[in-house]
Amino acid sequence: MRYKLLGNTGLKVSELCLGTMTFGGQGMWTAIGTLPQKEVNDLVKCSVDAGINFIDTANVYSFGLSEQLTGQAIRDLGLKRDDLVIATKVRGAMGEGPNQSGLSRKHILQQADESLARLKTDYIDLYQIHGFDAETPMEETLKALDSLVQSGKVRYIGCSNLAAWQIMKALGISGKEHLSKFVSLQAYYTIAGRDLEREIVPLLNDQKLGLMVWSPLAGGFLSGKYTRNSNAEEGRRVNFDFPPINKEKAFDIIDVMQLIAQNQHASIAQIALAWLLHQPVVTSIIVGAKKTEQLTDNLKSVDIKLTTDELSQLNEVSKLPPEYPGWMIERQSGKHK
Repeated sequence: MRYKLLGNTGLKVSELCLGTMTFGGQGMWTAIGTLPQKEVNDLVKCSVDAGINFIDTANVYSFGLSEQLTGQAIRDLGLKRDDLVIATKVRGAMGEGPNQSGLSRKHILQQADESLARLKTDYIDLYQIHGFDAETPMEETLKALDSLVQSGKVRYIGCSNLAAWQIMKALGISGKEHLSKFVSLQAYYTIAGRDLEREIVPLLNDQKLGLMVWSPLAGGFLSGKYTRNSNAEEGRRVNFDFPPINKEKAFDIIDVMQLIAQNQHASIAQIALAWLLHQPVVTSIIVGAKKTEQLTDNLKSVDIKLTTDELSQLNEVSKLPPEYPGWMIERQSGKHK
């Protein structure tokens, strides 16, 4: 396991991060996973034993149960809190009241305290907004997050699922008001969905933000269960067909990955993860699982070294179609005379 700096900070996180969306399972989250405490403990132990020091959760996952199970697993296993980097999120609805969702100061401060209690810890390493809130001024959100950093309850702040202009606006406000800045973005990125490369990847590189990748296997579509000639009869995509992807193009990508996987003596999932690990912008890939066998398979991706030819094949079959203003920027950059 290798460790990378999270954005423009001195914080080192493992290149694979344990995702906890499968922990618990309540309401809509039952389609993702319903793991009880024992199985959660097994996954956390397997991850830590492999060198993972990064765990990502969210208050809204199973309405707090994921955080609770994560915190209990750390205690049950006798793990040293300071050896771990724990990330969680805020924004989603945690009740039916008018102030039980969003990014207002009231909701953020309340949810931070509740997350701390569920996680059984006195600080959160990375506190992320889970999306954009059009009803709350961004200044209010950023000042609330800064107050958490100043209080010591939060070490760093990050964002998730934002557009490039929203991230840049937030960084501008933080700089002007001398507030804590986002150090990372958690976003959807996969070889089957490279949209992030149009606007957001250049921003991350320019502003030196870390990138945490969610759903690197495209909601299980790149797990190896799905091929052009067969579809899985079980799995996440059967009951929860998300995130949206161009399935025909994804099958073209899988065709190429199958050949590379055979040459590498690896699984398709490992090749999909390895491709992401070869992207310089990626800091850490969030991997989740329902079984330790799945997690163990994913963990092996860190040992795969794709050749220049293999990377070229994967990049070619998965590349984005040209889109304005990108093709004009490229033309005017001097690459085309």
